[in-house]
Amino acid sequence: MTAPLNTSASSPSEMPVVRLLPKANARAIRHGFPWVYANELVTDRRTKALVPGTIARLEDSDRQVMGVVAMNSNSKIIARMLDQNADAVIDQAWFEAHITRALALRTLMYDDPYYRLIHAEADGLPGVIIDRFGDTCVVQPNAAWADTLLEPLCAALVAVTGISNVLKNAAGRTRTLEGLDDVSAVLAGSAPDAPIAVPMNGATYMADLIGGQKTGLFFDQRPNHAFAARVSRGARVLDVFAHVGGFSLAALAAGAKNALAVDGSAPALELATAGAAAMGMSDQFSTRQGDAFDALTALRAEGAEFDVVICDPPAFAPSRQSMEAGLRAYERIARLAAPLVAENGILGLCSCSHAVDLNQFRTVSVRGIGRAGRRATLLRTGFAGADHPQLPQLAESGYLKSLFFRL
Repeated sequence: MTAPLNTSASSPSEMPVVRLLPKANARAIRHGFPWVYANELVTDRRTKALVPGTIARLEDSDRQVMGVVAMNSNSKIIARMLDQNADAVIDQAWFEAHITRALALRTLMYDDPYYRLIHAEADGLPGVIIDRFGDTCVVQPNAAWADTLLEPLCAALVAVTGISNVLKNAAGRTRTLEGLDDVSAVLAGSAPDAPIAVPMNGATYMADLIGGQKTGLFFDQRPNHAFAARVSRGARVLDVFAHVGGFSLAALAAGAKNALAVDGSAPALELATAGAAAMGMSDQFSTRQGDAFDALTALRAEGAEFDVVICDPPAFAPSRQSMEAGLRAYERIARLAAPLVAENGILGLCSCSHAVDLNQFRTVSVRGIGRAGRRATLLRTGFAGADHPQLPQLAESGYLKSLFFRL
């Protein structure tokens, strides 16, 4: 484990000082915007020489102190606001205070300890994701400061929650942008030797915390799973980009007639199949492995029809540069999926691309449905669950959008 930088434990007076340029929007930062971009900060040789993860004091262009930030001159987000208290010391006690506040909210909302415990900026820990699976937490330190301060972060996590096992997941595009490695590790306790059974919406999901996608399971769709399950009673369900069976297993738990899960990952579908078996619903559950676009085309050629079709793809537009291509892909998904929906059936379309806003996503979804020769009414617009709170000042924190249409 990387040792913490000395600057994190130093008194505030010993912190290096970084300063905004006059053109920077200091008011937005004072009002809660958590990032400082590289073109907003004075980047002299001293600032550029700061080791990624260094804790510094931020001043505006008039030398008025604004708070404590984490630095990374290798990133477009050169500084992340940690605390508007300029005297804050970023140590284990500081982490414990943030985790305690986050835990109180999750405990209020969820009966079982399976949820996102820390949702980055919205929980006051920029770039940090922590998902809880009972006695085990998976940490994604997606910013240099968090990667540097893993030791006090891990110690605080164990102290506050009482869990035994903490795993570091180092996969993902964000760490690459921060100049960080992709080496995962066990930070405390031990790694599970088998997938963990996670109860959610009456279904059982098998989460691979070591080799699975992201932290092993997507908790963010929980309320959208619940809505899809409600309209799936007695229905034939198609779950595209199913991962470990998010929508299909929830639908079966609510009384769906049968469900077909489509995904490109054979290991993910094996976990979905294991989840169905754990629920005693293997006979009603089937899978098809392969490219989702090809699968939708093939199902149409086979004359397949479903009462409920859900498409929950990965981010087609992970950045602004990929937005146009992403919008075309979302439209194509809607166009291919709509013909498979029975008359008066339900089509659910999802996007986790923060670069695509809700209006854009709704527009291309409706266009795709129209180009398939169908007409739709919008029943529900869904977002991530309350364990994925949004920071109002940061649009990126509201990345998930789910649209449910009746065709």
